[in-house]
Formats: sequence, structure tokens, C-alpha cells
Amino acid sequence: MKTIQSILNKVLPFFIIAILFSCASKKDVVYFQNLSAFETMVATETYTPRLKVGDKVALSITSENPIASAPFNMSTGVTASGEQATAGMTYYLVDVDGNITLPVLGVQQVKGMSIPEVKASVRSKLIDGGLLKDPQVIVALDGFNITVLGQVRSPGTFYIPGQRITVLQALGLAGDLDITGNRSNVLVMRDFNGTKVSTRIDLTRKEVLNSPVYYLTQNDVIYVEPNQSKINESKSSNRALTLSVASLLLTLTTTVVVLLRN
Repeated sequence: MKTIQSILNKVLPFFIIAILFSCASKKDVVYFQNLSAFETMVATETYTPRLKVGDKVALSITSENPIASAPFNMSTGVTASGEQATAGMTYYLVDVDGNITLPVLGVQQVKGMSIPEVKASVRSKLIDGGLLKDPQVIVALDGFNITVLGQVRSPGTFYIPGQRITVLQALGLAGDLDITGNRSNVLVMRDFNGTKVSTRIDLTRKEVLNSPVYYLTQNDVIYVEPNQSKINESKSSNRALTLSVASLLLTLTTTVVVLLRN
């Protein structure tokens, strides 16, 4: 009897620990845990999109004289540098050299420039070259792709039609993290002119709202790694099997104890 009891004392704690560790706690799954009720956070502007190779830029040039400005909006056709857009805009693809080719103005280096910088550059060349008087230049990034991988409900690559999206919105597009996702160590990978930069963020802390990668840029990749519970599960059998084995052992042990008593 003492032998059976000693076995129970040694075995049961291990099964209890295994069951406890298979369950996620509140601190593992709740976002923004240190954000107080009614707390106001001052926004930090960390979003400055800069053009990269492969980006599509929508551009329009107008002036007080529509006839004078018309040649600057002529379509260059469906080529490596642009394609006809709607609503008076023309789309230009940033080529492998980081250039776009505009009617009349020709090749313009735009790689690494922000949208306001491209606008100012084109406007300056129109004025300095005496081509147009007081031109109005409209420039916009025509959408981009981001990719969400790992422990989310719907991983994939998503097209963002605008110029602005947050990491939280991107995770929302992917159906949010599932219960096995590690919320405290999410990886965001970004390309800066051919250099890969990785940043890790903690979704359980409010500081993520001021992270330099809170606003995503073109072709960013978000990877949600598995939490420790998922890792432990993959190393052994699944949780259901563990619980079944534990239940079976407890049943057999109880049966043996009863038989010995009788």
C-alpha cells in the first residue's frame, strides 16, 4: 500500500503540471495589459512611407492653363514606367533603378523619397524650368502589400489600397492571433533599400502603440511565433493524448489500490 501511495505522490504532480502548462493564462493572451482605464496616450508619428522599387505611384499635374499642363499627364502606355490610371491620374511603377519616367520631364529618381519630397521635386522642376506657372502636383502611393505569417487564423499576403495601415489592423486582416500565438514577441521584418531590418514588439504592452513599426510600410512581413504551450505540445504528443494517459493511469492506480484494500 505504501509503495502504491508513494508512486501516486511522485506521478500526480507531473501530470498536474503538464495540464497547467497546457492552458494559457490571462497574461499570455490579453493585449495592452499596462494600459489604464481612460488613459490618454500622446501619439508619436512614426510613419513616413518612402518609395521602394516596385511601388506604384499615382501622379497628376495641373495648372491654371489646362492646355499647358495637358502634356505632363499624357499616358506613357503600359510600360515598365507607368500605365494609364483613371480620374485624371497616371500610375508610374518605380523601376529597378529607383526611377519613374514622366512625360516631358523624363526620368526622375524617386527611390527612398517620401511622397511630399517627390511632389516638391516635380513641382520645383516645372517652375525652375519655366514649364508651368504655379503648377499643382498630386502624388500618392497606390497601395502596397503586407504579409502576415505564423500563429494567426488566416495567414497570407494582403493588398492595402491606401497608404496607411497599423500592425493591429494587419493582424485583424489575418483574423487575429490564435490562442497559440506569442503576443509578447511578434516579429516585423522590413526592407530598407535592400537591407533587411527586424523589430520585435510586445502586444501585451501599451508601448507598442509608439513603436517605429506600429505603422507598416510596403512589403513588411509580420511573423507571430508559437508560444511555449504550442512548442511543448509539438515536442510531445497532443494535449488530448496527455490528458487521456493521465486519466488512464489514475484509473488503473485507483483500481489497484481498491483491490489491495480488499
